[in-house]
Amino acid sequence: MDRPRYVVGTGVGAKSVLRRLVHEGWRTRETFVLPEAAWDVSRARLVLFGRVCDPDGVRQVTMAATRGAGIVAVVDCDSGLSRILLAELRRIGPVMRGPQESGTESMPLTDEQCQLLARLAGGETIAAAASAEYLSLRTANRRIAQARLALGVSTTREAILMYLGRKLQ
Repeated sequence: MDRPRYVVGTGVGAKSVLRRLVHEGWRTRETFVLPEAAWDVSRARLVLFGRVCDPDGVRQVTMAATRGAGIVAVVDCDSGLSRILLAELRRIGPVMRGPQESGTESMPLTDEQCQLLARLAGGETIAAAASAEYLSLRTANRRIAQARLALGVSTTREAILMYLGRKLQ
C-alpha cells in the first residue's frame, strides 16, 4: 500500500484530508521530524502534517516521506516552494493536490503513470513507452511499479486493465 502524500494550500484542506485519513486508520502527528530510533516507519501507518515555509521544511518533508511516513503538507500553491516540494515528493510516488476523496471516481495515478499505461495498453513495450515519454527504462519500470501499487494490483497487465476500466467510466 502506498503512503498518502498530499500537498494542500490551506489548513482547512489539511483538516479535511486528516479527518479522512484518521477514519481510514492512520495516526497523525504535527511535525515532519521523525524520531531517530527507527528508519522505516511505513508499518506504523503514521501521517505527518504541518506547514512548509522554507527549504529546510521541504527537506524534512522529503526525508519523512522517504522513511515511509504519510504526508499532509500545507504550502502556498503558487509559490516556488510548492513546485520544489511537489517535484521532490513525486520522485517518491504519487502526490495528491488537495482534499479530494480518494475513491474510484478519481484515478490515484500521476500523469506520467497514466501516459505509460496508455502506451502499454496501445501495445508498446515498456522500453518503447519509456523512450517515447523521454524516460529511462529504469524510471519507467519504477513508475509502472508505483502505478501497480496505487491501483492495488500485482501485475502490469492488471494495472493496464484497471487503468482502461477506470478511464472508460
